[in-house]
Order: sequence, then C-alpha cells, then structure tokens
Amino acid sequence: MDTPEPLLKIRDLHVGYGKKPILRGASYDVVPGECLTLLGANGSGKSTSMNAICGFVRPSAGSVLFDGQETAGLPPHRIFALGIAQVSQARDLFPDLTVEDNLRLGAMRRGGKELTQTLAHIYDRFPRLKERRKQATRTLSGGEQQMVAIGRALMSRPRLLLLDEPSGGLSPQFCEEIARIIDTLKEDGVTMLMVEQNLNLAFRAADRFIVLRDGEVVDGGDVRAMAGDHDAIVRNIYL
Repeated sequence: MDTPEPLLKIRDLHVGYGKKPILRGASYDVVPGECLTLLGANGSGKSTSMNAICGFVRPSAGSVLFDGQETAGLPPHRIFALGIAQVSQARDLFPDLTVEDNLRLGAMRRGGKELTQTLAHIYDRFPRLKERRKQATRTLSGGEQQMVAIGRALMSRPRLLLLDEPSGGLSPQFCEEIARIIDTLKEDGVTMLMVEQNLNLAFRAADRFIVLRDGEVVDGGDVRAMAGDHDAIVRNIYL
C-alpha cells in the first residue's frame, strides 16, 4: 500500500527566541487523516514547533510545507486561512462571552447558512456545549472549556488541527473524554498534530509519535507497533 503524500512537511526547521535556539533542524511529516503526537521533555521544542507552523514564531531556517505551499514566515492569519487551526495550552477563550459566541468566533470567515450548519455540527459533536450555549464561558469546568476551544477550532473546518496539551489541568475522567473526542475526529478524517505530556493519552490517541530532544527528532514510530515497549519510549524522552 502506497504511503499518502504528506499534508505537512517540516524540513530542517530552526527556531529560536532571541539568541536561544530551540529547534535545531527538526524534520518530520504529517500524513492526511492521522494523529501524530510530539513527545519530549520540557524545552525540547514541542510547542515551538506548533507556534512555527501557525506563524506565531518565525523560523530562522528550514521549511514548512503545507499541501505543497511554503508557509514559513507567513503571518498567522494567512496560515489560518489555508486551513491550519491551533488549540493552545491556554485555550485563549473569551471568558465573559457565551459558549456560542466563542464558537462563532472560530468561523468569522463563514456566514449565513454555512455558519449555522457548522454550528449545528459542533453541537451534535458536543451536546454538552449545546446545553450550555447561553452560559458565560467562565462558568464552565476546565474540561468543558477545552471542549469550547476544540469546538471553536473546528468551526473553521481546518485541514490540520494542532492540539497543544489538550489534557492539561483536566481530571482523569475528562482526559478519557478528550481521547474519545480525538477518536471521533480521526473517524471523520481530521488530520491532527498533538503535543501531549500525558503519555497514556498520547499513546491512546495517536497513530504515530516522534520524540524531540534538544530541538531535534531522535526517535519515532507507529504507536501500535510499539504497544509493548512504552518504557523504552519514555527512557528516550527523559534520559
């Protein structure tokens, strides 16, 4: 079976903050329909990879090809318009706006019937948000706010969804719910790149993983093929 052409190609990517290098020549692919998880210790370059893909930081060298188009150096709004949406660690919600208003902000490029249909689809996917659609977002639990953040990103109908620590600060019950959400997104063919410190969720949700260390890719593979060897992966992350 032929391997599909990657939707995202990262090649020899270098990114730093001031004079401090973070990514030092990272290269990896994301193929359509998969969930790829970036693993690594704090400071290894995981979130920096996400921010470089979204345009929030500018690479000093290397290439970010999205569906064949070079995006390294483009401003975030141009990259978003191409179909890349990120759910950040901070979620970046507007706490005093209602759930529905936050969701609608994810579809500012759409309107009328299309927006109504997309919103209905999100409520079908997240019935709890439909129940709370008129509530101020700050009144929701952390897990529910994460649903709003994911729902808002999906309102743009992204071709690539970036999830940065989706389980951060959530209870074990909500971590399992996030895993089920990712399962349904995969069933719908959504392509995802995820950063996740919760290794149980990372291995539960991902198809493939790569390990970053000091800004370089040092390991990777198929999650199912490594099912009995997670300890070796953990050692490679932290040792």
